[in-house]
Amino acid sequence: MRIGQITGEYPPMQGGVGAFTQELSRALAAQGHEIFIFTDYRATPLQSNGTIKVTADAHSWRWSTLGRIRHWAAAHQLDVVNIQYQAAAYNMSAFVHVLPMRLDGVAVVTTFHDLLVPYLFPKAGPLRYQAVLTLARSSDGVIVTNPVDEERLASSSTAQQLQHIPIGSNIAPAPPGGYNRDLWRASNGFQPSDIVVGYFGFLNASKGIDTLLQGIKIARGNGLPVKLLMIGGRTGTSDPTNIVFAREIDELIDKLDLGDHVHWTGFVDNEQVSGHLLAVDMVALPYRDGVSFRRGSLMAALAHGCAIITTRPEFNTPELEGDRAARLIPPDSPTALAVAIEDLAENPHLCAQMSTSARGLAAQFTWDSIATRTASFFEMLLATKQTS
Repeated sequence: MRIGQITGEYPPMQGGVGAFTQELSRALAAQGHEIFIFTDYRATPLQSNGTIKVTADAHSWRWSTLGRIRHWAAAHQLDVVNIQYQAAAYNMSAFVHVLPMRLDGVAVVTTFHDLLVPYLFPKAGPLRYQAVLTLARSSDGVIVTNPVDEERLASSSTAQQLQHIPIGSNIAPAPPGGYNRDLWRASNGFQPSDIVVGYFGFLNASKGIDTLLQGIKIARGNGLPVKLLMIGGRTGTSDPTNIVFAREIDELIDKLDLGDHVHWTGFVDNEQVSGHLLAVDMVALPYRDGVSFRRGSLMAALAHGCAIITTRPEFNTPELEGDRAARLIPPDSPTALAVAIEDLAENPHLCAQMSTSARGLAAQFTWDSIATRTASFFEMLLATKQTS
């Protein structure tokens, strides 16, 4: 198939949707499909190769961009266009929500990375979610990445064809050559006795980083030599609200007097991220809205066999029941987080068991499998359109 991907961000831009699109495109290309990507101008077209061609031609996501998208789809004779949807990646623009209705002669599938609403105008209220439903309704097919979004869209009876396909880890367990865990930890200023808790992901209000810092403070107050390793970029490229929240986090670190106990890696390449994830004693991901397999940071921690502390999911998630692959705590509970940190720090055997379970769970989310399921969904939709 000739598959087009429309995404508001793409490497070297920083963002989970862009990284997802890159990994999925690579896996689809490896299976013999031709991939064409239309994205933001800040994503260099030099990443194009024989089977993945990048058109970095969106200077904004407004009506003026429609003509370029239509020309791109027609010029490449696409069989299907896959819109990678996350409102922030399109600068909260309303334009993308009617895009399927403006693309003639090609099947359009929208992948919802979340159902967060766009900005339309002040006091738009319920109309914002209606924009999301319009996008789902006008697409020939819809892909969701987690059961919560699947249930919500299914109950709205708007999606023509709805498929749940999870995401995978954007970070493979592949540290730099000659990697030595002890030397790596030492090079980052950690002592052998330190309990290093890792956090991976951008600073966003939904991720419970304030809870994490307060939990670290409590654990240190209880005599545990805990250090926090903040892995990766702080704010990403797409969501401007992350910048405001990052300032609040800096203020909280000062207020809690944790400045000497929090280490920031800054934005680093995938090998460096992998090295950091392998170096920590545990990873804490206290999402405010509960853990979900739509979170790329969770998938990376699972792939690296980390002992994970995270928050109970909103939706039944059998894979995480019984604390096998993750220790589940209530959201917004620094005390529960501190207790979990102390428990894992004192039970290395438990951490080892959780590590094995995490790797086993991650094996269910390979990019080859995700690409196969995605391509099969596209082929089914194309066959349906041809017979209708």
